[in-house]
Amino acid sequence: MSVQVGLIMGSQSDWSTMREAAEILTALGVSFEKRIVSAHRTPDRLWDYGKSAAGRGVQVIIAGAGGAAHLPGMVASKTHLPVIGVPVQTKALGGLDSLYSIVQMPRGFPVATMAIGAAGVVILTAGYILWTVQRVLLGPEYKGPHGDALKPMNRREVAIAAPLLGLAIFFGVCPNAILQYTAPSINRTIDSLGNWTKQHQQSQHEQASTQLEERQQP
Repeated sequence: MSVQVGLIMGSQSDWSTMREAAEILTALGVSFEKRIVSAHRTPDRLWDYGKSAAGRGVQVIIAGAGGAAHLPGMVASKTHLPVIGVPVQTKALGGLDSLYSIVQMPRGFPVATMAIGAAGVVILTAGYILWTVQRVLLGPEYKGPHGDALKPMNRREVAIAAPLLGLAIFFGVCPNAILQYTAPSINRTIDSLGNWTKQHQQSQHEQASTQLEERQQP
């Protein structure tokens, strides 16, 4: 049976974050594969993975990356499959650098972005995407794995989904409607992290200078 979810990460160190997603997928009985495909160290492997994923039956790609976090966007440029990015927490900025990198994808290469380190939460999103792909691309007569569980939406589900879909479309077309309220908080957070980074670097420099002076004393 072909795998349904591709679980990829930039390095072995990202596995501590992505492990939760793998455990939940296993518990749910969803087939998946895990690969280390670095956007910078092994770009050829990344291209090959992105181009071959759909042909191998993969329906959703979950990509975890930290720092520059180019992996989700670059794999999205090589496949038509939906890609979900998981920002991995970093030492320098606590994962904010990863989050901002994945959020700011170029037009034409959409990547859904989760919270920092929230590999477990991504499974719910991946589940909905799988359901949508199976319904839209494969049709209501889909007879593959878990085909019996694909029931038509009832009225309650439609009532819940309709306003959420409307909001998603509205904020997608008019993002400033919400960004104008979140921007001040984000800017304060960035300024605070910038000040902390400067103070931390200054403190390290002073410690290094003190240690050097102590070593030079007879």
